Amino acid sequence: MHALGNEHLSKAEWRTRLTRARAGQTPESHAQEASALVSAVSKVTATTVCAYLPFGTEPGTTALADALAAGGARVLLPVIRPEPGPLDWAEYTGEADLRPGRLRGILEPTGKRLGVEAVGAAELILVPALAVDHQGVRLGRGAGHYDRSLVFAAAGADLLAVVRDEELVDRLPGQPHDVRMSGALTPGRGVLELPM
Repeated sequence: MHALGNEHLSKAEWRTRLTRARAGQTPESHAQEASALVSAVSKVTATTVCAYLPFGTEPGTTALADALAAGGARVLLPVIRPEPGPLDWAEYTGEADLRPGRLRGILEPTGKRLGVEAVGAAELILVPALAVDHQGVRLGRGAGHYDRSLVFAAAGADLLAVVRDEELVDRLPGQPHDVRMSGALTPGRGVLELPM
């Protein structure tokens, strides 16, 4: 990634810059990237996948979860709990069984809550990100839900940050508690292994 620059920015400065760039994306470009992500994720095989439903300017659409389910995977989606901490999980059974979650714009499955440890059953975990760097450092929105949740992931699970192509950057500021990604899923390059 080079369009956004490689300066030594703080996490807050990165978030501002990346959020602004996403807001400038056209609906046509978003739709093209979403289609490319579905195509890339359709080639991935896993028995259980923890995914999420993109909202707002996040790359992708609900079609990501649909493609994983169509490929035979059991798809678990996050449920934001009332108290700060790790995410709960519930099985995705289709768009008809979604409802608005605790945070505006986020849809959640209505089915049985599986607990915070359910993420440990997944071989593949798709993780929302504003950016990820070549060493696997992920920049999220700052709430810490995923950093607190991924500690329950199975050793060896593939952790893929879902980002736009230009959001795979050279270096991001990281902290010791940050959980490193093992890969990235981008519209133009598909699944990439990290570090690279």
